Amino acid sequence: MCLNSVKLSTVSLSREKLVSVGLELLDEHGLEGLSLRKLATELDVQASAIYWHFKNKQELLDEMATAMFRRLLTDTEWPQPRDWRDGLERLGVELRAMLLSRRDGAKMAAGTYLTDDSLLSSMEIPLRFLTEAGFPLRDAVRAFITVYSFTVGFTIEEQAVAGDPRYADTARRSRIDAEKYPLSASAGPEIFGTPDERFEHGLRVIIAGVGAYASEPR
Repeated sequence: MCLNSVKLSTVSLSREKLVSVGLELLDEHGLEGLSLRKLATELDVQASAIYWHFKNKQELLDEMATAMFRRLLTDTEWPQPRDWRDGLERLGVELRAMLLSRRDGAKMAAGTYLTDDSLLSSMEIPLRFLTEAGFPLRDAVRAFITVYSFTVGFTIEEQAVAGDPRYADTARRSRIDAEKYPLSASAGPEIFGTPDERFEHGLRVIIAGVGAYASEPR
């Protein structure tokens, strides 16, 4: 009886369906609240039907991240950038928007293994416009990785504190001794300014650093 249930479930369930519902559960429960058993409960199937497709939660997360990156590439137009600076800025902005589209999206995507080799185009595009601008491949790769890592890390922090009143500037001021730490106390508006402004500033600093590094004699 149990085996028949598993076979029927695996016929009606596809990996695409499981990934779609997994992303919905991510939005509802967050990364920590997502589990294969919760996915089975949501679909009203036995857990063994889920394990038929995914051996563990990490395999599910790999597919969910792959689906998000696939959507980034297919739903976003990637015209030839005006220059490499414009290209790197667009990469960071679009990547952050994709990660923010899901609850804990950045934390979920960090460290995952993309299962679709066609998504290598997400690396090929920036490497192409960087090397065409004269960057050696080594420097192009490092520029890409730096922008990517900054964007993911920034968004992880952004999503982790979003809506938490403890991180409001007023709450921070109430607990900091302004006489003992005057600069830290005054830094609140910069630390807790709008995420968009802080991200765009940090991204511009990185891109400026990439340009300065590229101009240094080797």
